[in-house]
Amino acid sequence: MDADDSRAPKGSLRKFLEHLFGARKAIGVLTSGGDAQGMNAAVRAVVRMGIYVGAKVYFIYEGYQGMVDGGANIAEADWESVSSILQVGGTIIGSARCQAFRTREGRLKAACNLLQRGITNLCVIGGDGSLTGANLFRKEWSGLLEELARNGQIDKEAVQKYAYLNVVGMVGSIDNDFCGTDMTIGTDSALHRIIEVIDAIMTTAQSHQRTFVLEVMGRHCGYLALVSALACGADWVFLPESPPEQGWEEQMCVKLSENRARKKRLNIIIVAEGAIDTQNKPITSEKIKELVVTQLGYDTRVTILGHVQRGGTPSAFDRILASRMGVEAVIALLEATPDTPACVVSLNGNHAVRLPLMECVQMTQDVQKAMDERRFQDAVRLRGRSFAGNLNTYKRLAIKLPDDQIPKTNCNVAVINVGAPAAGMNAAVRSAVRVGIADGHRMLAIYDGFDGFAKGQIKEIGWTDVGGWTGQGGSILGTKRILPGKYLEEIATQMRTHSINALLIIGGFEAYLGLLELSAAREKHEEFCVPMVMVPATVSNNVPGSDFSIGADTALNTITDTCDRIKQSASGTKRRVFIIETMGGYCGYLANMGGLAAGADAAYIFEEPFDIRDLQSNVEHLTEKMKTTIQRGLVLRNESCSENYTTDFIYQLYSEEGKGVFDCRKNVLGHMQQGGAPSPFDRNFGTKISARAMEWITAKLKEARGRGKKFTTDDSVCVLGISKRNVIFQPVAELKQQTDFEHRIPKEQWWLKLRPLMKILAKYKASYDVSDSGQLEHVQPWSV
Repeated sequence: MDADDSRAPKGSLRKFLEHLFGARKAIGVLTSGGDAQGMNAAVRAVVRMGIYVGAKVYFIYEGYQGMVDGGANIAEADWESVSSILQVGGTIIGSARCQAFRTREGRLKAACNLLQRGITNLCVIGGDGSLTGANLFRKEWSGLLEELARNGQIDKEAVQKYAYLNVVGMVGSIDNDFCGTDMTIGTDSALHRIIEVIDAIMTTAQSHQRTFVLEVMGRHCGYLALVSALACGADWVFLPESPPEQGWEEQMCVKLSENRARKKRLNIIIVAEGAIDTQNKPITSEKIKELVVTQLGYDTRVTILGHVQRGGTPSAFDRILASRMGVEAVIALLEATPDTPACVVSLNGNHAVRLPLMECVQMTQDVQKAMDERRFQDAVRLRGRSFAGNLNTYKRLAIKLPDDQIPKTNCNVAVINVGAPAAGMNAAVRSAVRVGIADGHRMLAIYDGFDGFAKGQIKEIGWTDVGGWTGQGGSILGTKRILPGKYLEEIATQMRTHSINALLIIGGFEAYLGLLELSAAREKHEEFCVPMVMVPATVSNNVPGSDFSIGADTALNTITDTCDRIKQSASGTKRRVFIIETMGGYCGYLANMGGLAAGADAAYIFEEPFDIRDLQSNVEHLTEKMKTTIQRGLVLRNESCSENYTTDFIYQLYSEEGKGVFDCRKNVLGHMQQGGAPSPFDRNFGTKISARAMEWITAKLKEARGRGKKFTTDDSVCVLGISKRNVIFQPVAELKQQTDFEHRIPKEQWWLKLRPLMKILAKYKASYDVSDSGQLEHVQPWSV
């Protein structure tokens, strides 16, 4: 960690942005419409990034109402104004529906109030209504100024000086109902609330053999209902975009009774509050309950989640998303010219992008129009690739065709877990097994990793065997770190004995090394000449070929929650610094991203070497901080970041150097980062990526059918991962060049680009690469 970051390139971000900013020195930030967890993280990022580049930043309290009323509702924010808000749900600056702003008279008052403080840059955090209002305000701006000048409220000089208004939007909405972005701020946290409730309900439903109908939010968008159904393996889901076909009542009852006949003791039905049938008539949770009770006689309960979904602390994902978007929004405001249309900063894959605001709003409205006109396939398509993919995956995993209707391939596909356990592994196994069975394969489960493989611990696994697996942490199949190298002969024998035609490996760096060893052994053992694919699953997130791994999000949430509690424990004692050690081997992903999500003052990682001077400057930084109202500090350390600067060493150094100013405590989080129920992100990611891996295996086996083809080429041994915006299969042979084998990490890691962001938000000077920021893109319905 470098207090001044003397290594910063000469054309540093601050100078570049100060030059860009020129006379436009005031930013107003407001939250509008329904609140969403993570809004505070976005406000914090806008305020701190704005101050960092030399701007004045103003809170506009109570949304547009505060802008119209003016006075104390528009107040300058300082660095400390946004301290300790990262972990707080809702919005500290308030949000209100505002009728006055819908009138020109109201907007005239708002313009006058902004001009009194020289605000010509607006950052609006809200839904499509709030953003549409901001765009209209921007269009009318010059006309409003002229009217104010005619009324004598401002002079001609002000009209020229404040000639144009820049607007950048961030979408804060738990429904994820805005086209153009993969995830809106608040969606992931709302899914956390829903999944917590479903997990709790499942235990009581199991005890009494009950059916539960759960109603979740989403008046016009079924995203929450769909993803929670996918994440908990619900029996049936009702969405506004994809109503059930006519005769659904009978089909649903048949499905529920079939599941009960398969010894399933409970049924879960999820309903979006805006669910409709093909005639656009509402389908209510009460109606579904009555149907189940009268047709099947099952003991049925309704649970309406309501505003619980909006509440609570934001998830790690939402904090990081909102922080990234907030910084990007400030940069977009600074780069804007009079000709730049109002834009939305959003997420596409793993990439921050800027999109024209009105294009996104138009497409969002087009979805509603398609639903109103009963063009439901168009509605799903317009929602984007992610929504359509989720819907197809859910249908494949929830509904099993009768055996006599599935054409058999006579292929045996084996699934194995390798390495340390990671939350979400079981969801990935369930998905692979069910997709494989639906594709006509015979699925085999290998127990206890390569060790179990060599010993022949292999059994056929069926559709119902994996029921209820999505919400379970750890690895039900069992997993070990042992590599196949020593057991190649035995494993080849087992491949031959069980006629295994393809292999799916779910695991971390050991799985990657194991895949390399199996690939290298193909010349000697023809049994390995089959399609082999690896799905990354490790809390460390250190697998080459993928930006994300199953399990990393759950670990990140564990770290963030723990840091929140630790920080809270210091609220009474004051002047305390906590040093927290995270897992990850040599990979600093958890420490860095945990630091960003928890609002840490420093995060020590292997990828960025540090020395005693850096430690000294961090101590000085914290000493200065203790003079402010924020009298506590948080420092994260990756377990293998340095051989000599151990957690104990750093703790002792800080204790000694901080004597009389602050005291220190240390905490090693350890294996709690590997445990626990998987987060909604990990359940969903594991389910989807594993289904994609099975589709690849099916395509490869189809190629070879009837020709007895041996798979010897590099493209038949792959790692499946997410890279920026795409899901890609990369031959393991090609990934060797991208791997630092000694330290078990990829040579290039995308998240290192976010490292300066953490430093800036912790009040360090740092150089932030803005080359990726940038150009306005256009919205594609299938790029979402």
